[in-house]
Amino acid sequence: MKVSVNWVKQFIDFELPPVEKLVEHIGAQLGGVEGVEYIGEKYKGIVLAKVVSCEPHPDSDHLHVCRIDDGRAAENVERGEDGLVQVVCGAPNVRAGLTVVWLPPGSTVPETWGKDRFVLSARELRGVVSNGMLASAKELAIGEDHDGIVEVSDSSHVSSHSEHSEESQGTEDSSAAPQNDVDATSSEALRPGTSFAEAFQLDDFIIDIENKMFTHRPDCFGQLGIAREIAGILGRPFRSPEWVLQAHLEEFKVTGEPLQLTVINEVPNLVPRFMAAALSGVEIKPSPLQFQTWLSRLGVRPINNVVDVTNYIMLLTGQPLHAYDYDKLQALSGENGATIAVRHPRSNEEIALLNGKTIKPREEAIMIATDKQLIGVGGAMGGSETEVDDNTKAIVLEVATFDMYSIRRTSMAHGLFTEAVTRFNKGQSPLQNDEVMAESIRTLQQLSGAQLAAEIVDNNHVDQTRRERRWVHPPVPVATEFINSRLGFSLTPEDIQTLLQNVEFHVELRTSDSQHPTSDFGHPTSETQLIVTSPFWRTDVETREDVVEEVGRLYGFDKLPLELPERSIKPAAHDTLFDLKATIRSTLAKAGANEVLTYSFVHGDLLEKVGQDVSQAYQVSNALSPDLQYYRLGLTPSLLEKVHSNIKAGYDRFALFELGKVHGKSETDEDGLPKEFERLGLVVAAEPKAAARFYDGAPYYAARKFAMTVIGTNRTLQLVPLATADLDSHELTRQMVAPYEPDRSAVLHDGERIVGVVGEFKRSVARAFKLPDFCAGLELFLGALAGAHSEQYTSLSRYPEVTQDITLKVAADVSYQALYDMLWNEVESKKPEQTLATLEPLDIYQRPDDPEHKQLSFRLKVSSYVTTLTDKEVATFLGLVANTAKEKLGAEQV
Repeated sequence: MKVSVNWVKQFIDFELPPVEKLVEHIGAQLGGVEGVEYIGEKYKGIVLAKVVSCEPHPDSDHLHVCRIDDGRAAENVERGEDGLVQVVCGAPNVRAGLTVVWLPPGSTVPETWGKDRFVLSARELRGVVSNGMLASAKELAIGEDHDGIVEVSDSSHVSSHSEHSEESQGTEDSSAAPQNDVDATSSEALRPGTSFAEAFQLDDFIIDIENKMFTHRPDCFGQLGIAREIAGILGRPFRSPEWVLQAHLEEFKVTGEPLQLTVINEVPNLVPRFMAAALSGVEIKPSPLQFQTWLSRLGVRPINNVVDVTNYIMLLTGQPLHAYDYDKLQALSGENGATIAVRHPRSNEEIALLNGKTIKPREEAIMIATDKQLIGVGGAMGGSETEVDDNTKAIVLEVATFDMYSIRRTSMAHGLFTEAVTRFNKGQSPLQNDEVMAESIRTLQQLSGAQLAAEIVDNNHVDQTRRERRWVHPPVPVATEFINSRLGFSLTPEDIQTLLQNVEFHVELRTSDSQHPTSDFGHPTSETQLIVTSPFWRTDVETREDVVEEVGRLYGFDKLPLELPERSIKPAAHDTLFDLKATIRSTLAKAGANEVLTYSFVHGDLLEKVGQDVSQAYQVSNALSPDLQYYRLGLTPSLLEKVHSNIKAGYDRFALFELGKVHGKSETDEDGLPKEFERLGLVVAAEPKAAARFYDGAPYYAARKFAMTVIGTNRTLQLVPLATADLDSHELTRQMVAPYEPDRSAVLHDGERIVGVVGEFKRSVARAFKLPDFCAGLELFLGALAGAHSEQYTSLSRYPEVTQDITLKVAADVSYQALYDMLWNEVESKKPEQTLATLEPLDIYQRPDDPEHKQLSFRLKVSSYVTTLTDKEVATFLGLVANTAKEKLGAEQV
């Protein structure tokens, strides 16, 4: 955002500090300054001069020999006896009596500033000495016109917005309405010898402020808003010109040749306000020179008076606007005059833009059209078919408010990065449109002779209350103590009121007995509340915290007291989840697993590969890439994606795990926001040779071993076959188990719900990810593992340990887990007092000739803390356990 210091000065009634100090204030309290340029340097030595005589060059059919009066301002230049200076000029419009801009010998052509600078000298042109040159707008770097030299006259200046507003509204408080963009328009200010930079206020500093600092401050994208902020941070009151606060549209009467204009708004949710005015009697010509200098110093190319007015008002207020050629608009409309329709594009519609590109707009774009075809991209760029040109006699002026998010998406989709887009995607206030419209019409009347040709159209869908009360957000009540306690200041209510009123907030002070938010023991105290109403251009102030930020910024965060904050000396509470994750990482690392980190966002194809429902995943509307468009429903798919690449890299066996979050549309909180679930995912894989060498049995058991390692002593979690598990009650759990083969997997159950899964993968999943035959995995909710790894010390017995094995023959459909759980419960209940017992699985065997049964072997180890146990005592104890197994599961001891 470029800021002209001289333009800012037009709106304030006090002396600004030196530029270095001003930049320091801006950087600390408004926005980061990226650069400062003194443009007056490139106009050094350039003066105004009057052409006294103009004669044809004796050796040229297009050159002229001019003698100019520079008021003897230039030094070290050859003059005649009459004090005049000779200059050769080839411009077709040069003539005697003209006031021009003269670049004397030794001055630099401003157009070449910053490039290979061209310094003028006195030299011969076809035998005639020319002392410097008479400059065109292009050579002065204030426009693109190179066909003729600049003609300076009283009309080169234009009266300020403040002035002509006062003419129509009175000058009751002229001191509070500072001059805007020019000084007096007398010939005295343009006398020969006057510095060109001083005459047109080009002895100016341009301060470039980082745009990101104003992301939520659309008002700061206009010189008027910056002037207000500079006054505020300098602790001085600011009052906007009267035309900014009151539009007075009623003063505009239809006086021009009547024109018919119809506005249709089909998308009021995206375009809450659309104003349009038809103006006839327009004379297209160059803007006054002063006008052009304001535009060019801020990087906008002057074109003609109508287009320049739209750009000038945009740079002034931050509100973009657009002008259409009425006759072209009418030609593209139906029979009933000119029609403007605000809508989405129809199927296969295209539009030729002012930048020469033809685009097919995205389906959701806001488009400007007639009742027949597209004529512009709303808020971004107009179409070439309704462009204002030298033949324009009537125009339609548009001042509208567009949805910032829609503008941003359209801009990115079509590569349209204009000054209008820069401002519209910050969220313009719809309450400023009538003021901008009124001032634009006044300026067009002054510069082009335009006259209102139809009633101003105001298609307004803004809430009626907000329109009447002139605020975007309702008043915010905030206590003085609330502000001071958060900033560390000791400001009085009056101090805060002054700070906010300096930038035109309305602040009412109210004192009442109320419950002080920080009072000791909750006693009622008397406190002052401020009722803060932000002006309509401040779309960012909505809450108490916004007010706190505004007060702190205006007062200066550099004034914060240098005091250490108080803090409790109590030890910080342990983050149990953090500790749990650290323990799991350590445990799995010791078990040989390696941790990986993958993106929380995945491609939709990845979800489909594992059989998860893409419709249950949240889609990211502005994904960084097509591979990162959905929030993942589980960790397993991301881990499976890493298996094949690791095998190709030469790793024949490995285990990968990840701790991360998952989300699903089926799980939201009371506010409708997505819940986050912390999970552990693990995949173990091995090539056939490595699997045969290092693992016994199916891959399920390798994954189960990791699961048991993680679960530790948490015996509330039970394994249940996945094929028999009830998954209907939890959609996110169903998505978690989707990759696993039901007949070769199990779910972990805590007695109330499923909290994890462990097992092998479906054949379709194995093929999709090119998994080896030996591959299995697990996925667990971390919440279920709380307390699983709490340290429990068990002392060893001083007495000998007795070991006995037992083999039980059971029906083939009895699961190992069911038998183990039953045996362990019996061992725990029937073991002698003060003993330590462990039960370990040894073998599972099924005889080929007896498919109806299987044999499971276990090893029992028992030791007493008080005596030496005998084999007979342990055998008796084990027999009781075997009898119970026979009664409950029909198990026979072998």
